[in-house]
Amino acid sequence: MNASTLSFSTTDLAAQLDNLTAEQLDQLDFGVIGFDADTNVQRYNAFESQAAGLSPQRVIGQPLFTNVAPCLNNFMVAQRFEDAIDQGGSLDDTIDYVLTLRMRPVKVALRLLASPTSGNRYVLVQRQPR
Repeated sequence: MNASTLSFSTTDLAAQLDNLTAEQLDQLDFGVIGFDADTNVQRYNAFESQAAGLSPQRVIGQPLFTNVAPCLNNFMVAQRFEDAIDQGGSLDDTIDYVLTLRMRPVKVALRLLASPTSGNRYVLVQRQPR
């Protein structure tokens, strides 16, 4: 698997992210936050760490929607994951969003990924050029 060939819009990206090492995740040019069924962050790449100003040590193992990014704990993001789980289906939605936690508002595109065959769910963050 070559991480340099993956982009924010790559088809079937969740399965490919599951197979990347931490070092390969760090090579991506968009933010990756992977979390488990209990919403605890399990994967967090260097791009997102630098952009958000949060170290992996502070984020890994923490609940995404309450401790790490409470600005995502709403019907647009967290609820979509819950709905996908309840329906036993997959999730692959891209939405325009504004991040507001600990920073000035930042326009981003979020890609929400979940699959019933994967233990990880992902919030991908594509920051828009200034």
